[in-house]
Amino acid sequence: MFHVRTTKTASGATAVQVVRYRYRKMLVLKHFGSAHSEEEILSLRQIALQWIEQETHQQRLLPEDTKKPSLSLVSIDKLRNLGFRSMFAYETLTRLLQIFNLSGLEYQLLLDLVLIRIIQPASKLESFTLLAELFDIHHERTEYYRLLPAIVRAKESIEKDVVDLASKHFSFDFSMVFYDVTTLYYESFTEDEDTFDTEGNMIEKGLRKGGLGKEIKIGQPIIVIGLMVTKEGFPISYEIYEGNTFEGDTFLPSILSFKSKHTIKTLTIVADAAMISFDNIEKLKEHLLSYIVGGRMANLKQEEMKQVHKELIGQNKTVEELQIIDGKSTRIQTERGLLLCDFSMKRYLKDKREMEKQIIRAENLIAKNTDGKRTKFLMLKQDKKTSKKRKKKGEEKAYTLNAKLIEKTKLLLGIKGYYTNLFEKDEKLTNQDIISHYHSLWHVEKAFRLAKSDLQMRPVYHFKRHTIEAHILICFMALAVCKFMELKTKRSTKVIIKLLKQVTDARILNTLTNEEIILRSELSTETQDLVKKLSL
Repeated sequence: MFHVRTTKTASGATAVQVVRYRYRKMLVLKHFGSAHSEEEILSLRQIALQWIEQETHQQRLLPEDTKKPSLSLVSIDKLRNLGFRSMFAYETLTRLLQIFNLSGLEYQLLLDLVLIRIIQPASKLESFTLLAELFDIHHERTEYYRLLPAIVRAKESIEKDVVDLASKHFSFDFSMVFYDVTTLYYESFTEDEDTFDTEGNMIEKGLRKGGLGKEIKIGQPIIVIGLMVTKEGFPISYEIYEGNTFEGDTFLPSILSFKSKHTIKTLTIVADAAMISFDNIEKLKEHLLSYIVGGRMANLKQEEMKQVHKELIGQNKTVEELQIIDGKSTRIQTERGLLLCDFSMKRYLKDKREMEKQIIRAENLIAKNTDGKRTKFLMLKQDKKTSKKRKKKGEEKAYTLNAKLIEKTKLLLGIKGYYTNLFEKDEKLTNQDIISHYHSLWHVEKAFRLAKSDLQMRPVYHFKRHTIEAHILICFMALAVCKFMELKTKRSTKVIIKLLKQVTDARILNTLTNEEIILRSELSTETQDLVKKLSL
């Protein structure tokens, strides 16, 4: 049997020890320190009793003390600082990640990778290290690769969860979605080869291909991501395409896939001008879908340009006159459907400045009798006899201003166009309703910026298709959590994470009992308000 013994010391203090009697001799097993007051002695007795229970598993027959100490006093030389952890951030984000309704070993690994992507983006290998260092969460790299197939298969259920969340918290009703495309580049110069069977039939397309990326990375392969968001910018679906896929070719597959998954009957898609084509418009109509798509005004016929200019600007030429018609809109019928156009004074001034800069640049190059890259209004003179552009062979180059292009550009200064078929389905809609919907498209661009900068979605270092798909899925989930936090708190992700990480846990080891004591720092008023807005 082990006992707690108290004895007076030479200094007059009371020492607390754990002893054991064997063969009528007392053995002192551990000394817990000395105290002068009754409260200090009681505290040391409690520590001694805990040590007996933990080290020897000997249970108390009767409560040793009915009076518990108000403060456990331990000599500072018996304490060891084990460092700090930001477990409050981990706990908060873990509760937010419950929106995905995932359970199981493979999904816990996935959720932890999403969480660390939000807190401190890094490679998968470094993410495992950070989880261990910051939160004492341990996963093996081999475990990640073993569970990859299950992680990739979770995409459809995860998209369903975020759609349910959008419906519950942001009143999403499938009536309107916003679509745009971005590209992710690789730190590599090798494209993926297509896979064929023995008969020459394609089994799988190579994902990493050379294409026209959003960032200028010459020779580096890319992949294309099509993203759909709600009017608030909350992500609800995405698709991955090969790097050499044209933006407009991703439009219909993404929309139709989303429509099929959620059995939607009516849907309006808002997208930019890159998505417009005769084929896309016809297929949207075929599937009874509505659309608001940016129009490329430069592709209009000369007569259509003049008509738009006449109806919007007319004879108004001075700044004062143009200010009066700011916000004016009109509709014209074109080959691609109804085109709604509006005039903006702010856009007019910007377009005019750009045009004048390009003209000055072209005139400078004409004076030097040389050409320049991407000079909009510069062209070779034509031979009057043959009506052909002069060649470099055997004669001096001669350049001139492209007067026709300058005239076309002047007609469209300050004018923006939008193709839509919504007026056919709702006569109560106004021109401003359509324009306002289209202007909400910036939320998709903001979501891409958040994914690429704060979440460091690119560059991509994975090479196999399923590892790439898992990486994009992790980033999509992280984006959904970040947008949820931003929309609920009206704060940026960087500010939110900074506030969460400010709440730290000091880890102190009591070497007498081997007990780890956690002291959490106090939550600031700002952090408390943040947690309240997140409904946690």
